[in-house]
Amino acid sequence: MDRRIVLLGLASAPLSACETFDPSVLDGLGGLGGTLTAGEVALGLKAALDNGVGNALSNVGVLNGFLGNNTIRIPLPKVLQDVQSFLAPVGADGLLVELQTQLNRGAEKAAPVARDIFLDAIRGLTITDAFDILRGADTAATEYLQARTTTRLGQLFSPIMENALNQTGALRIVDDVSSQLKSVPFGPNLGVDARNDLISHGVDYGLRGVFHFIGEEEKAIRANPAKRTSEILRRVFGA
Repeated sequence: MDRRIVLLGLASAPLSACETFDPSVLDGLGGLGGTLTAGEVALGLKAALDNGVGNALSNVGVLNGFLGNNTIRIPLPKVLQDVQSFLAPVGADGLLVELQTQLNRGAEKAAPVARDIFLDAIRGLTITDAFDILRGADTAATEYLQARTTTRLGQLFSPIMENALNQTGALRIVDDVSSQLKSVPFGPNLGVDARNDLISHGVDYGLRGVFHFIGEEEKAIRANPAKRTSEILRRVFGA
C-alpha cells in the first residue's frame, strides 16, 4: 500500500495548504501497539502540552505559587535590590520586603489568564512541529510554546499584571519608596519609570515561572511512565 500521505486540513493537526508529510519519518517510532500514525503523534504532543500547561497554571496560579517556591520566586528588580541594600542596614527596608511579597502575589493572580493563549498555540501544532518536538530535547515542546506565545503573553500579561499589582498595593509601595528616597542624601534614584519597570519585571519573571513548570511536566512525561495518564500519551511516549 502506498504510505505517502498528504495531510491537508487535518482537524487534529492544522497544516498549511502546501505542507506534505513523508511517512518514512514514522519508521521506528511507536509506543504501545506498534508504529504510530501521524495523527497520533500530533494528538500525543498536544495532550502532553495540555497537561503541562494545566499543571503549570495550577501550580503558579494559587496563593504562594510564586512566593512560596524558591525556584520561581520573583526577586525585586535590580535597582530596587540596590535600594534595599542601601536601606536594610538601618532597618528601613520594610516596604521593599512587602513589595517583593506583593509582586509575587500579582504574578499569582495574573498567571491563570494565560490559558487561552497557550491552548491556541497548542491547537496550531502542525505535523512537522510534532515530529520536531518528538525527536527533540526533553523540553522541545516547552520551547515550541515559548517561541509562539511569549510575545502575545507579554502583551496580555502587562495590563493584567498592572491591575494585579494595583490590587495588591505593590505600585503604591513603589511610589512610597520613591518618595522616601527623595529625602535621603545620596540615595539611589528609582527614575520616572519605576512603576513600568516593576510591571515589566513582573511579567518577565511571571512567564519564566510558568514555562519552568511546563518544562518540568514535559520532562516527566518523557521520562516517567506513571505520568502518561492517557492512552494517547502511552502510545506516543511508550508504556
